[in-house]
Amino acid sequence: MTIPVILEVLEQNPDAKIDVLTRPFTAKLFPEHPRMNVIPADVDNKYKGFPGLRKLAAECKGYDAVADLHAVLRSRILKLFLKGRKATLDKGREGKKALTRKENKNRKTLRSMPERYADVFRELGLKVELPTSSFKGDPNGPIGFAPFAQHRGKEWPIKHALTLLEELNAQEKNVVLFGGPHEADKLQALASGLDHVKVNPAKGLKLDIEAMRSLSLMISMDSANMHMASLAHIPVLSIWGATHPDAGFLGFGQSISNVVQVPVEELSCRPCSVFGNKPCHRGDWACMERLDASMVLHKISEVSVKQ
Repeated sequence: MTIPVILEVLEQNPDAKIDVLTRPFTAKLFPEHPRMNVIPADVDNKYKGFPGLRKLAAECKGYDAVADLHAVLRSRILKLFLKGRKATLDKGREGKKALTRKENKNRKTLRSMPERYADVFRELGLKVELPTSSFKGDPNGPIGFAPFAQHRGKEWPIKHALTLLEELNAQEKNVVLFGGPHEADKLQALASGLDHVKVNPAKGLKLDIEAMRSLSLMISMDSANMHMASLAHIPVLSIWGATHPDAGFLGFGQSISNVVQVPVEELSCRPCSVFGNKPCHRGDWACMERLDASMVLHKISEVSVKQ
């Protein structure tokens, strides 16, 4: 979610140059830009622990400012060693705790994470105004579907996903399934016997994003694929269970009107987690079980009409 914000900073501040220090895995996501240099930092091996961070800091010299977009112990320690003006991400932890606690929730829409990232650069004196995007997919392109997520509270039951695919296949809608390498077998099983459903053959984050650019629409959980589709400028129909867009993690440029979820008026326990990694308070995962395929099909029709 930092990538589009950083690109806006560069666009709106033509004298700015930015080095992005990130893990090798996420470094692959960043596009090329003449004033952006992406530095892969292997903090699990080469720069591991306190001595490793000190070594890394010694290699990072000559900066006017340091923007901590992570606000974790590692980034805070690294920042101590670096010189220049400094600003740190405010994650809004107290607001998120109040939104997700079991009793006496404080229900309100929290500041979005892209705006929080932009605030860091604003504190450093840079101009950043985030645009209100309205992504349009290829009307003749296939529908993308990323049915899996890292945590149980974010993942739609497979029975609903299969029903959706069967309905779309019956309508002769072309669908491309997206997922990680560890999900390849499950994706192939979902596509089995469905002539209009294929599995994305691309391997690698950048290739996945490129494949998404040809879609008419992406259907995704509250997961990485939602954010990757945002980088591809494709509208996302996002499915939310234990988590909620009010916590600030809706994909950059995505519309709240494209969200599918059980209203909090029907399930007062929602949201019970920021990241979907908490046990279900009820024990039945009703937030996902009640989202049947007909709800998603209806939303697909709405999104198609808007495009």
